[in-house]
Amino acid sequence: MARNRFEQVDEPQADALNLVLAREDADKAVGRVLCPSSAAPQGLPRNYDSGALPAVEAFRSAISLANTLKVAIVVIDPDGVWHQEWGDLFRDEGEAGEA
Repeated sequence: MARNRFEQVDEPQADALNLVLAREDADKAVGRVLCPSSAAPQGLPRNYDSGALPAVEAFRSAISLANTLKVAIVVIDPDGVWHQEWGDLFRDEGEAGEA
C-alpha cells in the first residue's frame, strides 16, 4: 500500500489547508490547522483556525477537514515535529530555486 505524501512549505498557502506544527518544549509538540476561505470558498464562509492542539490531534483534524472540504493539505514544520508514521513529507522541487 502506498504511503500518503504531504508537501512541506515554509509559509501558509492561500489555496490549501495548512497544518502548522511546532515544538513548545522538548516534550510537547503542538499543531494548528489553518484554512483560508480562499482554499474552499463553497465550504468556508471565513478563515478557519483550530487554535493550538496536541500535534497528533491537529494532524487528525487536518485530514478530516481536508477530506470534508476536498482541499489539499500542506505542512509547515520548522521544528521537525512530523511523525514518519503519518506519511512522507516532500518539497516541491520548483520552489527550491525560487526566491
